[in-house]
Amino acid sequence: MTESAIRVTQTKTRGIVMVHFTCDRCKRVLDTTEDLRYVVKMEVYAVMDSVEESQIEEDRDHLLEVHEILERSDDEVNASVGDQIYQKRHYDLCPECHRKFMKNPLARERAPQFGFSQN
Repeated sequence: MTESAIRVTQTKTRGIVMVHFTCDRCKRVLDTTEDLRYVVKMEVYAVMDSVEESQIEEDRDHLLEVHEILERSDDEVNASVGDQIYQKRHYDLCPECHRKFMKNPLARERAPQFGFSQN
């Protein structure tokens, strides 16, 4: 289940199921009849550096080796290794948080801008 799916609530009014969305950044309830709701989908995965051709062993099956290692380790370790290798996330944003996200998607601290004179 995705993180934002946990925050989605359903209410049943007069036999009608209504889904309520919440902005994952500011926690504001989103009125989907009046507000735009933005969805951010992220995939984060580990990338191994490429191997030089001289290092490649033709008869070695690396995928099989990784599979065997994962099978030998217990389930708890598999979950943590899996999160270190690949994660898929889904976030709902309100229009204001979407604007802020698009300006600074990595949430880097910005250096203060100094105004110097032209002399």
